[in-house]
Amino acid sequence: MPTLADALTLRRKGDLEQSNTVIGQLVDDEPTNAVLHYQYAWSFDILGKEAKAAPHYEQAIQLGLSGKDLEGAYLGLGSTYRTLGQYDQAIQTFTNGLKSFPDNKALHTFLAMALYNTNRHAEAMELLLNALAFTSNDPNIQEYKKAILFYSDKLDQTWMD
Repeated sequence: MPTLADALTLRRKGDLEQSNTVIGQLVDDEPTNAVLHYQYAWSFDILGKEAKAAPHYEQAIQLGLSGKDLEGAYLGLGSTYRTLGQYDQAIQTFTNGLKSFPDNKALHTFLAMALYNTNRHAEAMELLLNALAFTSNDPNIQEYKKAILFYSDKLDQTWMD
């Protein structure tokens, strides 16, 4: 019987369909294994089968996934919801993820995309500007970091003398 390690090796080699098949068999054998559901969801995502990925991300989270895998599951599930046009679910998922992983700038960035999709542009820009200011190594961004952070939540404000 192939193992998860075998399936991940197949994934790394680009044999995505076979990797997905192997992980599916493993999930059938161990339906309460959170890591297997997470990897199965991920394998559907990389095959462009987001609708099939979502239930496995959900199951992985419900089964008690933890650590970096949980962080990845929140990102994967939220992104999947967003690509399926389920923007409110995406926002809720990213928000839940940020409760556990507040420093994950990828979660902030993907949340900004979902906020954009719901016409919450000011919130989206604030998140993106903050992520940019705190993660960019560009010397020009760092030179203006304080100003970028100051204006990030004041984009519609003007100052008149």
